[in-house]
Amino acid sequence: MGNLCCCVQVDQSSVAIKETFGKFEAVLDPGCHCLPWFLGSQLAGHLSLRLQQLDVRCETKTKDNVFVNVVASIQYRALADKASDAFYKLTNTRTQIQAYVFDVIRASVPKLNLDDVFEQKNEIAKAVEDELGKAMSAYGYEIVQTLIVDIEPDEHVKRAMNEINAAARLRVAANEKAEAEKILQIKRAEGEAESKYLSGLGIARQRQAIVDGLRDSVLGFSENVPGTSAKDVMDMVLVTQYFDTMKEIGAASKSSTVFIPHGPGAIRDVATQIRDGLLQASGHK
Repeated sequence: MGNLCCCVQVDQSSVAIKETFGKFEAVLDPGCHCLPWFLGSQLAGHLSLRLQQLDVRCETKTKDNVFVNVVASIQYRALADKASDAFYKLTNTRTQIQAYVFDVIRASVPKLNLDDVFEQKNEIAKAVEDELGKAMSAYGYEIVQTLIVDIEPDEHVKRAMNEINAAARLRVAANEKAEAEKILQIKRAEGEAESKYLSGLGIARQRQAIVDGLRDSVLGFSENVPGTSAKDVMDMVLVTQYFDTMKEIGAASKSSTVFIPHGPGAIRDVATQIRDGLLQASGHK
């Protein structure tokens, strides 16, 4: 009996094709089967039902004339209920799938600009999957999923895109820096204006205090020393301040050189100018 029968084993996740005198007879499921060879039965081959993946690289051109390499990943498997179609109808399944992928990608990408290709890669993958699903179902295959895993422009184009992106970011950074400097200058100007305003108020109060003090001193000296006029007292005070100033300039180790006319006549002129200025300030009070 062993010479008349032949036992074959079909592994899990696969099926076997049984023929009788060269004609398809049945699909053998996983397990052990007997093939009586004397009745013309034979095993034509095995067909895997496992999920398979095919990566297809397609070179094409975008609408703005940029050549790109689009890499599509196709996941497919044979259908158990159409195992005979999957086994007999296609000689090379992978080549057939690759041809359909080329056709869809080269029909879709040339309608899009380069930036749109990156943004609409899911739409491209969906178009490939739909087209493959309709075409391969007639051959007993199911397209499980299609992914566009990579889009590679020419190296010079990628370098140019990076430079454009870098220039745009530098432009934004320059605008932000200029805006910050503008704010700093405005705040600095406001601070200087406030400082000068407060400094002016201080100087005005200082001069007013000097005028008031000199006036009180002159009046008190005139009352206590008979025969002296306010002009005499003022000249004496101014000459005293003049010599005090000269003393401070000479005592300072790092003071700048100051050239002023010096002599009795010059002192009289300085006293006259200072007195006139103080009297004008007193008159505006």
